[in-house]
Amino acid sequence: MTAPEATPSFDIDLPPSLLARRHGAVAVLSLNRPAKRNALDDATILGIERFFTQLPGDVGSVVLAAEGDHFSAGLDLSEMDEHDTISGVRHSRMWHRALDHIEFGPVPVVCALRGAVVGGGLELAAAAHLRVAERSTFYALPEGMRGIFVGGGAAVRLPRLIGVARMTDLMLTGRRYDVDEGYAAGLSQYVVDDGAGLARAIELAELIARNAPQTNYAIVQALPRIAEANPREGYFMEAMMAAIAQGTDDAKARMRAFLDGKAEKVTDR
Repeated sequence: MTAPEATPSFDIDLPPSLLARRHGAVAVLSLNRPAKRNALDDATILGIERFFTQLPGDVGSVVLAAEGDHFSAGLDLSEMDEHDTISGVRHSRMWHRALDHIEFGPVPVVCALRGAVVGGGLELAAAAHLRVAERSTFYALPEGMRGIFVGGGAAVRLPRLIGVARMTDLMLTGRRYDVDEGYAAGLSQYVVDDGAGLARAIELAELIARNAPQTNYAIVQALPRIAEANPREGYFMEAMMAAIAQGTDDAKARMRAFLDGKAEKVTDR
C-alpha cells in the first residue's frame, strides 16, 4: 500500500524540521530530522504548536508522521544543559501546551509510527487519537537511565493507554517493547507491514474526515473529559454532547439519508 499523491504545503511558518502537505481534507505533518532520528528540539515542538493552531478550517483530520527510518528517538538532549530548575519547568509546560493542541485540537489526529518511538517521541505519539505502527516500531522510556523524568505529558497520557505498572516498568528497567508488545499493551490500534504505515494512516484519516464534524469534535473534546469525570458529571456531559450533535442540520441530513437507505453503511468501511 502506497501513500496517495500529496498537494503543496500549507501557508504556515514551520521550521525545516517539519514538513506539511495535503491529501484532500487530510493534512500530513511529518517530522523532518532523519539524520538525528527525528530528535525533538524546541523549534520542532513550537512548530507543531503553530501548525495545529493555524490549521485551515477545511481540514477534517491530520496525520502525524516522520521522514526516515524512525518516528522519533525523543527529546534532543543537547538542549537539556541549558535549563535550570525554573526554566526546566517552563520547558515542560511548553511541551504540555503544544501537545494539548494535538489531543484537544480541532480535528482527530492519526499517528504513523516506525522505528524508534522513544521518550519524547512516545509522548508525542500518545497525544494523537489513533496510532498505526509498522513492524519496525519499538517503544521505550529510558528516562531512568538518563537521570531525568518524563516532561511532555507522558505521566498523564501513557497510564491511560497502558497503565501505571507498565509505564513504571518501562521507566525503571529501560525495557523495550517491540511492535506486538506495544499493540498488546495499547500503544497502537493498528499494526502494518514496514512501508505501509503512512498510507494506512492517511486511509484512516480520510475515513475520519468523512464523519460529521460535530461528532468528530465531540469525540476529541468531550470523550476524554467524560472518561475522567465522576459518573454523574460524565452522564450529564454525555447528554449535553448528544443533544448538541443531533441538533445540527448536518446530523438531521445524515439521519434522513440513513432512514431513506441512502447512507454509507458500516460494512462499506
